Amino acid sequence: MPASTSAARRLRLGVGIDTARYGHHVTFLGDDLQRVAPDLPVPESRVGYQRLERQLRRLCEKHPDAELHVRIDAAGQYAANLERFLRSLDLPLQVSVGEPKRNKDYHHAHSPKRQDDQTESWAMARYAVLERPAPSRETPPEFAVLRRIASRLEAQVRQTTRLTNQLHELLSAVFPELANLARDITVQWVLKLLERYPTAPRIAAARLDSLQGIPRLSPEKAQQLQTAARNSVGTLRGETCEALVRQLVRELRASLDDESRWKKLLTQAFDALPPGPHRRIATITGIGKVTAAAIVATAVSIERFQTPEKFVGFYGVFPRIVSSGVDKFGRSNPPGKKSMCAKGNDLVRGLLWNCAKSAALFNPAVRTLYQRLTSHSRPDGKLPLRGDVAFGHCMTKLLRLVFAVWKTDRDFNPQHYPWEPPANVCHLDHPDPATSDAATADEQTATLGATKAGDEGESVATPAQEITKATGHNEPHSSRDNVVTAATVSLSARTATDQHLPPSASCRSTAGSPQPFHGSVDFAALRRQVTLRQVLQHLGVLHRFRNSSGWGSQLRGPCPLHQSRSERGRTFSIDLQRNIFRCFNPSCAARGNVLDLWAAYHDLPLHAAALHLAETFGVIPPRLENGSQTQKQRRGTRNLSEAGSSTNKAGITPAHNT
Repeated sequence: MPASTSAARRLRLGVGIDTARYGHHVTFLGDDLQRVAPDLPVPESRVGYQRLERQLRRLCEKHPDAELHVRIDAAGQYAANLERFLRSLDLPLQVSVGEPKRNKDYHHAHSPKRQDDQTESWAMARYAVLERPAPSRETPPEFAVLRRIASRLEAQVRQTTRLTNQLHELLSAVFPELANLARDITVQWVLKLLERYPTAPRIAAARLDSLQGIPRLSPEKAQQLQTAARNSVGTLRGETCEALVRQLVRELRASLDDESRWKKLLTQAFDALPPGPHRRIATITGIGKVTAAAIVATAVSIERFQTPEKFVGFYGVFPRIVSSGVDKFGRSNPPGKKSMCAKGNDLVRGLLWNCAKSAALFNPAVRTLYQRLTSHSRPDGKLPLRGDVAFGHCMTKLLRLVFAVWKTDRDFNPQHYPWEPPANVCHLDHPDPATSDAATADEQTATLGATKAGDEGESVATPAQEITKATGHNEPHSSRDNVVTAATVSLSARTATDQHLPPSASCRSTAGSPQPFHGSVDFAALRRQVTLRQVLQHLGVLHRFRNSSGWGSQLRGPCPLHQSRSERGRTFSIDLQRNIFRCFNPSCAARGNVLDLWAAYHDLPLHAAALHLAETFGVIPPRLENGSQTQKQRRGTRNLSEAGSSTNKAGITPAHNT
């Protein structure tokens, strides 16, 4: 092997550090995973840090062309001093701080029989050499205090939750009926009641005016409590039981008081931060300073996240689909019940839950979303969501608004977008919210999304308009799906020309004069006039579809959306009787009806695609009178991002690729 090749392979040296409270352990590996220096124990002191610095400088002198990558296995906050020291050295170092869970799994995979400081630091050095992780962003010093307070507050919230659960368990044997009369046992009147009268017999024997004297306890509620206490089925009673309840109540009240004090300290640390775009978060209606401070403490910098999807995924606010295994035909089992992902920061998720409840009442963007998701006449034809599920979507909406205002450094403006568009606006400029989740007009961001003219007259989107597109909201499918964002608020005058739309798609009247297209298109009626068979014949691909079963209306063939005419495949399944389609290729995953296929094939918004389809097949676009959506229209609208199971109900099954 040439000497130059051997030298090139030793240009990267991995330094793995396993951190602890009183000292750290360091391993030095080369590209061949052999130790280039003896392992070094580093005490948490100035002497230990100087010893590590001398060893790193000797390596740089011995390998002047080498690139040193330091991988730190962070254990809590024990690595904070060491990380800052390493970043202050004038050496060619790249420092990355690994996630504890990922580091633990990596160590277990390569050293399953040993777990000590030597093997853990060796695993980190190996990770630095082979995996080549990207350098971690340095946490600014002024954010260090904020992060520590947020960490303590998170621990205190967990302690409060733990004590609340213990009190629930104890009351289930002492006074189980109380849970039906008080939705939250941590409110002050419940704690005051249990401190004075800890058991059901004590409440039943108390005078009614004494119960009514408890602050925030209404006379009606006091009467209900005493009636329930007299007929309680609780079995625990007596002085010992009373002492247990009183002690737990005192601990819970003390924990709540500590939690309030930590929140005050968190807001003070947030106010002490230097001016920056992070202060825009508190301008969002429904988000207070405590939540804004918790988000800033955990995210630190919005530049860490390239897209709003990554920002939302960082806090785990997306549904997790439980699906595993295949049936006897090799087809994937249908997905089970969706639940919110358990990952993410507990403190931020809990605060966002309360913010979503407030924003659903007072934030116009979130309020419109919540009303649409819980309505019994949803525009997308789906069943209304439960309130808690809808609040989960509102949490996602709030995070998208946070991403927008933080990224653009602009205050939240609830009057920026008309959440209820006027009836005389051309629907090409304002897409019909009842026809496309991807173009939902009531889910635009509240940042300024103006456009500026380019050198040649074309509209050039400003950064704020790019974020406008990013803050739209669809019901998320999973952490790995592409979330369809909201469409732009308006289209430029050249959009129809650039996309080669027919005159009808450019909002022209039958007389030929350019006039706005008033009213909504009846999509259900249009689909009855133009079938999927006609569209595939027009595209020249119907002859490539075959019926493998020999009966029924289901055909399979190559996908016209992501495959060229020369490619073969059977990933695209159509049902000519139901006029629906689905592509089982994971990179495409398109599904829907004839309008969705036409819109995807020509890369058009759904409203413009309907006008284009009518013009192509010589059909007069049917209109809905008074712009109202019929129930049939609502149920008939699908788009490519919809995760419904209508294709499965119609008998469309995954094709076996050949």
